[in-house]
Amino acid sequence: MNRTFLIIIIAYIVMQLSGIVGIPLLYFAGLRWTDTDPAALQSYAAGYWVFFSFLLTLVITLILLNKRKGVLDLPGERSNAGMAVVWSIAGIFLAFFSQMIAAMIEMLIGIEPGSENTADIISLLEYVPVAALAVAVFGPILEEIVFRGVIFGWLYRRYNFFISGMLSALIFAAIHLDFTHILIYTAMGFAFAFLYAMTKRIIVPIIAHIAINSFVVLVQFVFADQLEELMEMNEAMFILIRGIIGVIV
Repeated sequence: MNRTFLIIIIAYIVMQLSGIVGIPLLYFAGLRWTDTDPAALQSYAAGYWVFFSFLLTLVITLILLNKRKGVLDLPGERSNAGMAVVWSIAGIFLAFFSQMIAAMIEMLIGIEPGSENTADIISLLEYVPVAALAVAVFGPILEEIVFRGVIFGWLYRRYNFFISGMLSALIFAAIHLDFTHILIYTAMGFAFAFLYAMTKRIIVPIIAHIAINSFVVLVQFVFADQLEELMEMNEAMFILIRGIIGVIV
């Protein structure tokens, strides 16, 4: 593995571990300037640390890649711009479909839907809305560069697609530390690797990944209240219709 790849991986690992020190530092620094409830202050500290650590790591990664242009290129011919657009759009549906199939399999084997990891991240946005950029944009770009561009790309140059895609997807799943839903993360990682291998353009899985994460943020944070009201209305309507049918019958 070349030096640029190693530095990118190290930077990503440091970012993931930095919260162990950074969040407490922001927490105790905040206590000196505000009377905010300690639990809320912890969330503020975590939210801001996520935003700035992801942004800084992304900037460092892009600077490194700019110095080594073409380092992420896979063997083979790259798709032209038109096909890249087509695959980017199709890739969004492919990622959703792979996630849905994995979720259905999990339900069949008795795993309840809903990710605690995702819920914890979304809860931070209530205190630090700007952290949504880290979740929806910075994170997907970084993860695609690290797990597809670097890890999958390095494996792909040595092994076949299936081995490379599966290994990189499993590493991608494991880093999220949500082993209950490891199948969903693995399926998504494999779908992103497929998009990268088909087009040889890292921008394609990046677009699909940003779309998936942005959808989650919109559904679970931005429009959460409206969706809850809609579900309550649908439930009330269902009860009403069932009552009417019961009376008629």
